[in-house]
Amino acid sequence: MDLDREVRHKSEDVDDHVLADVVVALQKRVKVSRDFDIPYIAGYSGDAKTVYIDRHLPRTMAWKGRKVRLTPFLVTHEIVEKALLDELRLHYLHAHQIALRAERDAVRGAGLTWKAYQAVMKAHEKAIDEESLKNVPGDLDLTPYKDLNDYALLDRLVKAAR
Repeated sequence: MDLDREVRHKSEDVDDHVLADVVVALQKRVKVSRDFDIPYIAGYSGDAKTVYIDRHLPRTMAWKGRKVRLTPFLVTHEIVEKALLDELRLHYLHAHQIALRAERDAVRGAGLTWKAYQAVMKAHEKAIDEESLKNVPGDLDLTPYKDLNDYALLDRLVKAAR
């Protein structure tokens, strides 16, 4: 992979164009699946090769007369979070905070407001978290659920993955 070709914009300062390049580069590094039931809206495989987005989450949101894809922002969050968990051995809550901020900045850099984006996520979050888990990937990384001591959900996930 030619990393230099991914860098279309250059700046060592905070720059939305550079961040947009990062978001595109991150998506090239994983497979994205929307075929499963994924509590907490999105997750990742244990080997970090796949990002899972719950099959019930809309693919786009309306913003100023256009449809904006949600996948790039979720992929950014999940890849950053997984890298921090695996490479630096952070607790899920710490990795999640950093990943959430990367996601937020990617959303803002794309010209959306965080409030509008979060409204879409929050509108689907409860239904996704409470859905009957019928189809769970067998390689879903369970670290977030373990670190949050969400044992009831862990039990449901393990049973549904069998």
